[in-house]
Amino acid sequence: MAINRAGKPAVVMSSVPFQLLLYLTAFYFLLYFLCTLCITIYKSHVLTYPDDLLSQDLGLLVSMAALELLRFYFGVKGNLQEKEGYLWANLVMTVGTAMLSVYFLVWQTYVMRADIILNCVLLCLYSLGGVLELVTLARFTSIYS
Repeated sequence: MAINRAGKPAVVMSSVPFQLLLYLTAFYFLLYFLCTLCITIYKSHVLTYPDDLLSQDLGLLVSMAALELLRFYFGVKGNLQEKEGYLWANLVMTVGTAMLSVYFLVWQTYVMRADIILNCVLLCLYSLGGVLELVTLARFTSIYS
């Protein structure tokens, strides 16, 4: 049992479900990234894909991967260290990556059924993660207020 500075048992406020969902989302995003990259390469060979739009789609996919890496880092660090600032940064990056996922779901040059399935699952994970994160943030602010 952890003891705080006052000699009383420390209350652990980290969220295990949120932490597990962060790891699940990270694993799924790796699968999502590889599948989306393969689908984009397939579409560029089979369909008439304009070069400027191909580079735009690939650039947004790489940007999404970078944001996802930062999102995962801030989420894990904020949850384990019980720091609200990191969790707020994670929430902002979740909104950013969700918007990029919506781009790949609706506005990319060619949308295939596999794109729809991959992005819908990712958006569901982001939604559930956002709800769990808000619950965790509420718990952090209630204990420190």
